[in-house]
Amino acid sequence: MHGANSTSLTPRYFILNGIPVLEALHIWISLPFCFMYIIALVGNCGLIYLIIHEEALHRPMYYFLALLSLTDVSGCTSFVPNMLGIFWFSLKEIDFDACLVQMFFIHMLTGMESGVLMLMALDRYVAICYPLRYSTILTNTTITKVGLATFSRSVLVMIPFTFLIKRLPFCRGNLIHHTYCDHMSVAKLSCGNIKINAIYGLIAAILIGGFDMFWISMSYTMIIHAVVNLSSADA
Repeated sequence: MHGANSTSLTPRYFILNGIPVLEALHIWISLPFCFMYIIALVGNCGLIYLIIHEEALHRPMYYFLALLSLTDVSGCTSFVPNMLGIFWFSLKEIDFDACLVQMFFIHMLTGMESGVLMLMALDRYVAICYPLRYSTILTNTTITKVGLATFSRSVLVMIPFTFLIKRLPFCRGNLIHHTYCDHMSVAKLSCGNIKINAIYGLIAAILIGGFDMFWISMSYTMIIHAVVNLSSADA
């Protein structure tokens, strides 16, 4: 196999093929990605700076917004520069371990973003349904704890992906028809049994995506219920 270690069947590197069939348009395709990446960096970094330095924004809602911005910046930085390298300079090779690191951060930060959106929904629930207790419930200590818990959950759920890939033998080439490394794209290059990978991927999606969507839905359902049951039109 091209670029593979013959004894362990583990490739030294993978080749990211970009967007198949549209290779001739890669330069043009890269322009909106580059523009959006710059806008994301400037906008989110500016927002984080503003929240840190503006005393009036030192509130739970804005802390969660800053955390979301930090997650967005980290998430797009984990794959967009690599994508632009493919589009502009045909830098398609990525080391096996670097591919696993990129895969981990992409999935972990996606899970983190989902968790922060859930925390923001719960923040609005507390602010609207328990306004008098808002500052006592969502203290800085509580915000720090729930932020760390969300981060830890994403890390712990996504770490097994790297080990599930490490255990696989690769004998179907090392060409990934994508612009970045993700779990199933890499796993499909294996000639081993990837059933466990598929099952765990589904479990991870339920543990993070399903769990977060449930609580986001519950938060806004209870907010709507509280608003509908207000005693007067002015309230």
